Amino acid sequence: MSKSNTVGFKDFSRSAKILIFTNIIYAFVLPVIDIFVASYIMRNSNDPAKVMFYQLAIYTGIPITFFINGYLLNKFNIKRLFSLGMILSGVSMVFMMSLKEINYYGLVGAGLIMGMSFGFYWANRDYLVLATTKDRTRNFYYGLETFFYTIIASIVPFIIGWYLMHGNEPTNAGINSGYKVVTIIVFAITILASIVFHFGKYEKPKSEKFLYFKFHKLWRKMLQLAVLKGLAQGFIVTAPAMLMMKFFNSEGALGTAQSVGAILAAVIMLILGKISKPKHRLIIFSVGLISFFLASGINGLLFNSVGVIIFMFLLLLARPVLDIAYFPIQLKVIDLLSKIENRNEFSYILNHEFGLYVGRFIGAGTFLVLAFYGDTDIALRYALFIIGTLQLLSILIAKQLLNQQKKLENETE
Repeated sequence: MSKSNTVGFKDFSRSAKILIFTNIIYAFVLPVIDIFVASYIMRNSNDPAKVMFYQLAIYTGIPITFFINGYLLNKFNIKRLFSLGMILSGVSMVFMMSLKEINYYGLVGAGLIMGMSFGFYWANRDYLVLATTKDRTRNFYYGLETFFYTIIASIVPFIIGWYLMHGNEPTNAGINSGYKVVTIIVFAITILASIVFHFGKYEKPKSEKFLYFKFHKLWRKMLQLAVLKGLAQGFIVTAPAMLMMKFFNSEGALGTAQSVGAILAAVIMLILGKISKPKHRLIIFSVGLISFFLASGINGLLFNSVGVIIFMFLLLLARPVLDIAYFPIQLKVIDLLSKIENRNEFSYILNHEFGLYVGRFIGAGTFLVLAFYGDTDIALRYALFIIGTLQLLSILIAKQLLNQQKKLENETE
């Protein structure tokens, strides 16, 4: 491979580099949001259905905020909206920790605030990546970013899990006090990430119409992928915490399990991002989907402590592998269609989020239906396997999408 064909950090603009640094800082917050908020709910309610209810509140807040963000971009600088998204995650945790009782009203409030946080963060982050990178650098961008995410995800859960179990009195009240200290630190990190981000220069999307209901057939294929991706997102974020707290009832064990698997995943992501090219995305995507299928199958078959450890290890590999392929595919389609249809890029980002929401709602709904008509053990055991099986359809859809995309590119040249 010649030097000119190798993508490196030098190929990014100053603003793209600052965006990477910002996301690295904020990455210290993500494991807390993904893992320990769910474990906090489990510890104080011992009810997986409440965890899923909280997750549904989050996923309802996200598309609503995406929509509001489209209007706010016409009035406010994108830096402020992106920063607001990061800071709101800390606000949500403060709200959660202030609840005297984990009830459904409190969960809705905390979940909607967290959904607003994700909405402002991801709506603007997707656009910022689209605006500051090129297709040839996106594999490396997501590989580099995911490398740091997974390294941080291998350190933070271990430290927090150890602190919660050993840095406080071994009582529920003592551990809850530890959660409050973690929340204060999270809030401080979101402010630091916001400050760093303001050193970059970013242009907001053009003040144009961003709400459309009819799209090119290529985008409709992309939406099919979004719905299938959303299926797993419906509860895959909280599933590890629910399973670990069920079989181990220990934040320390949860943190250790997350950390061990993340180290290997981090190395794989960096290598994949460095050496892979756009033509490899379908293969990478397929490996991620098959890994998730195997993880869900083993969990369903064994459904014990050993099965949970294997499940988490494969999941820690599957999630970043899927993302390193999925996001560049999505952004490439937006690049192409925004020029063909002469539309604001944000219109596709917004529409994509609604596709994800449909999948998330179905995924979370599958869990809740199984929990309601059966029990939570049945839901934890079989909902994952059902979704892991359905997600294999994404391989066929992604292949069709990439073929259609290539054909469309040839027609427009």
